Parts: sequence; C-alpha cells; structure tokens
Amino acid sequence: MKPSSSPAPGSRAMPWTLPNILTILRLLAAPGIAVMFLYFHRPWADWFALALFALAAITDFFDGYLARAWKQESRLGAMLDPIADKAMVVIALLVITGYSGMDPWLILPATAILFREVFVSGLREFLGDKSGLLQVTKLAKWKTTAQMTAIAVLFLAMGLEYVREAGELRSNVELIATLSDIGTEDVSLVDLAEYSGSLTWHIGLGLIWVAALLTLLTGWDYFRKALPFLKDDV
Repeated sequence: MKPSSSPAPGSRAMPWTLPNILTILRLLAAPGIAVMFLYFHRPWADWFALALFALAAITDFFDGYLARAWKQESRLGAMLDPIADKAMVVIALLVITGYSGMDPWLILPATAILFREVFVSGLREFLGDKSGLLQVTKLAKWKTTAQMTAIAVLFLAMGLEYVREAGELRSNVELIATLSDIGTEDVSLVDLAEYSGSLTWHIGLGLIWVAALLTLLTGWDYFRKALPFLKDDV
C-alpha cells in the first residue's frame, strides 16, 4: 500500500505568499544595512544603506496591505512582521549611533527605543498564550512609521557628512590654491551641501526624539494591559 501523500495534522506547508516573501526579504535586509559598511566606503555605504532601509520600510506597508486585500494573512507573517521591524530599527540605530561619534542627543532616544523593544518582547514572552492582549495599536503603527522616517533621514544626513568635511577643508590654503588652478575655486555648492547636511541631521534628531516618545507611550500602554497578569494571587 502506498503511503499517504497528505500532510500530517499540524504540518501544513509554509505559506509562500507574496506578503510573506516581502516580510522575509525585509527581515534579511536588516543585517544587510550593517553589511553595507563592511563592503563599501563612505559615503557610498550611507547611500546604499539608506536605499536598502527605505525599500525595506516600503515593503512594511505593502506586505500587510496585500495580505489583507488578498486574504493571505498567515501565522507566519504575523510572527515575522514585528520581528523584521524591530530588527531593522535596532540594527540601523546601532550603525547610526556608532558612526555619529556617539552623539548624546542621539544616544538618549536610541536607548529609550531599544529599552522599550526589549521590555515589550519580555512581556510577550512572559504572557505566553495571553500575549494576544498586546495587539498592535494604531499608536504603535505611528511609532513604527516615525522610527523608520527618522532613521532614513539620519542615514541621509550621514551620507552628506563627507560634504560637510569637504566644507571644513576650505580653510586649507593648498586646497584653495589647487581649486583655483583648475578653475573651480567657487565652492558655494559645497557650502550649500554642508548646510543641508547639518540641517538634515538636526531634523533627523528631532524626528528620532518624537519616535522615542511614541515608543515609550506604546510601551507604557502594553505594560498597563499586562499589569493584571503580573500580580501575585493573594
């Protein structure tokens, strides 16, 4: 008698739908952001990291939208989606913090974001089958959007850093003489890029502080919902 070809109960094949594939690609893109700085020199690493991060962030919208529109929601996607988001944010913040010269105005909101992510993950693990109480809220979605927007702006500012450094070299007499010899002593474009880079960085810092505030608010909301299950029975 031939063995049955039907799958055993509870062993359904992994649903390789387009939304799930997009989620998996976003998860793989997270470490790819750091890898860019291993194989490329700056500012190319900054530009490539920005492009990869932005592309992955866009898929965060489309995988959920397509899953709902095509009725292809799955447990795999529900599990991987928040993991991919957290991996992207955490790895990107580590890279940006490291290359920013440990700017305290960046370290503080980044620490708040990382603390919240670890704290909420611990809550979910502790609650186990009751973790469904900590469903993603609209505020949490705004939090994720704010985080990804701020990180993209900060990557853009990092990419402009080499222009800012070039602007600082204007005080170098030999450089000015060389530029004059080749007929490009007008470095007003460098001034403009230098100003744009600094402005972009400060905008990014403002956005990451907003993201950190939303992150802490959502963390408090999850903790409040979980609090009744954290009390010992009298």
